[in-house]
Amino acid sequence: MTSPAVRERAGSAAPHRMTFDGHIAGLGTTEGTRIVVGRWRVSPLGSFTDVMVERADGLRVLLAPRDDVAELVAATYSFDAVHVVPVGLRADEARRRWRLRAGPLTADLTLGARTRLGHLLRAVPRHPALAPFVATAADPVARLLLDGVRTRGTAGQGRREWYTASDQHAITAVRALWGSADLGALTPVVPAVRFGFSSVPAAPTVTRVRTTIELSEGRTRPGH
Repeated sequence: MTSPAVRERAGSAAPHRMTFDGHIAGLGTTEGTRIVVGRWRVSPLGSFTDVMVERADGLRVLLAPRDDVAELVAATYSFDAVHVVPVGLRADEARRRWRLRAGPLTADLTLGARTRLGHLLRAVPRHPALAPFVATAADPVARLLLDGVRTRGTAGQGRREWYTASDQHAITAVRALWGSADLGALTPVVPAVRFGFSSVPAAPTVTRVRTTIELSEGRTRPGH
C-alpha cells in the first residue's frame, strides 16, 4: 500500500482525534462467514465503505476501496489479509435494502424494524464533543447486555477508540456470495468477530454510530 494515511512525525504535541460518522452492519451466515460493513458518510478520508470479513476457518480479511483507507483500518484493527478492491454500497431507503459489492463479496441485505435498543439509543446525546464521554459511560452497560460488545478500548498502535451509537435496525435477510460460493442464510454473529477489542452485536443489525479514534502521540492525521 503506497498512500501514507498515518505515519510517524517527530514533535507531535498531543494526540489527534478523528471522527467517523455512519453505520455499521454486522451479520453471520450459515456457511460460517461473518461480515461487518462500515458505511462512513463523514470521515477524515471522505465518504467510503469498507468491509471486514471473518471466514468460517477464522481468516480475517479487510476489503478496502483505497490504499489510504486500507492503511488506516489495518493499522487500527487486526487482519490476516488486506485487499484493496472496488467497494460499492447502494442503500435503497424506500425498500429497506443494502446492495454491497466488494471484490469477491456480494451481499444483498434486507433491513427490518427499529430494534428495542434502537428506540433507547435515540435518546443518546449526539454532539461530537460528548462522544468519548458517552461511550465511556455506556461501556459497562454494553458489556453486561451485549456479549462481546464494548464501546471503548485500545486499538492498534496504542490508539484509543470510542463507539457512540444513536439508532439501530434489524437485518432480516441476506443473500451473500464469496466468489461463486453461496454463504447461506442469515444467522447471528457467532462466534464473535476478532478484528479489535469489540465485536458487533450477535443479533444481525445495522447500527447508526459515531466512531472516534485517538492516535497516539507521534502519529498524525491521514494525509500528513
